[in-house]
Amino acid sequence: MKAVLCSVLFACALTGSAMAAPRVPGSAHAVLLPLEQAATECFADTVASNPRSLSLARGGRWYEAASVTGFLCRPEVDAMVGAHDRLYGRGTGTRYFKGAYARHLGQELAERLRPILERKAVASAEPGAEKASLAAPEGDAGKAE
Repeated sequence: MKAVLCSVLFACALTGSAMAAPRVPGSAHAVLLPLEQAATECFADTVASNPRSLSLARGGRWYEAASVTGFLCRPEVDAMVGAHDRLYGRGTGTRYFKGAYARHLGQELAERLRPILERKAVASAEPGAEKASLAAPEGDAGKAE
C-alpha cells in the first residue's frame, strides 16, 4: 500500500513540475517581454495624462499613481497575465503581475516619466514670460503714483 501511495505521489509531483515548466523551451522571455513592455507603456501613458496620477508620481507614490488609471490598461495586463498562465500554469500570471511585475513597475515608470516630471519641475520653478512682463508694468505704475 505504501509503495502504491508513494508511486502516486511521485507521479503527481512529476506531473505538477512538468506543467509549471515553459511549454516551449527558450521562448517564454520572447513571448512575455513585448507584453510586459506594452503594459508598462500603457501605465506610463495613463499616469502622464491624468493630473491626479501625475501628482502621486511626483511624490514617488508609483503604485498608487498606476492604480488610479490602471483599469485603462486592463487589456494589456490581461494579455500579459494570460500568456504567463499559458507558459507557466494557471494562476501564475496573476501572482507574477501582483508580485515581480508590480515591484519593478515604479522604477520603470520613473524612468519613462522622468522627462515629463523634470520638464514640469523646471517650468514651475520660474515664472513664465507672460507673468514676468505683466508684473513689471504693475510695479512701475505703483511707483509713478
